Amino acid sequence: MKKNGLVAYLLIGIGIYFLLRELRIPVFTDFYSWPTLLILVGAAFLIYAFSIKDYANIFPGVILLGLGIHFHGLNHYAFWLDHWAMFTIIVAIAFLLRGLKTKNGFIPGLILLGISLFAIFADQQPSWFSWINQAMNWLERFWPIILIGLGAYLLLKKK
Repeated sequence: MKKNGLVAYLLIGIGIYFLLRELRIPVFTDFYSWPTLLILVGAAFLIYAFSIKDYANIFPGVILLGLGIHFHGLNHYAFWLDHWAMFTIIVAIAFLLRGLKTKNGFIPGLILLGISLFAIFADQQPSWFSWINQAMNWLERFWPIILIGLGAYLLLKKK
């Protein structure tokens, strides 16, 4: 099962998706969209990772599942939070779940989760926290510079 297990789970999930689309069951009409495919692929990665105890696949599984749930929520629920920090929360959850099984990556997950929660609730801070709002606005505007700097650092650091 190790060799073809992931492909098997993917085929089963995608087959169920298209079968439900053909049957047009009213309960599932909200799930006939591309985020559902992300959810199915992420779930396949997670099922595969836990069934063969290969926990390296937890990370991509959680990312895909989380993105699918997030985009589905944005499309169908008015209360769903549309904030950039939702993406870092998804990555933080991926790090934390993988960290629970592999004991690796737990600290980055906690840091990302803290940053994400702070960013979401930064607008609700007292007035003496106004410098944080200014810093967050600056980060939201110039975050590509951080990516460029990180990439340059990774290229130039000594091995």
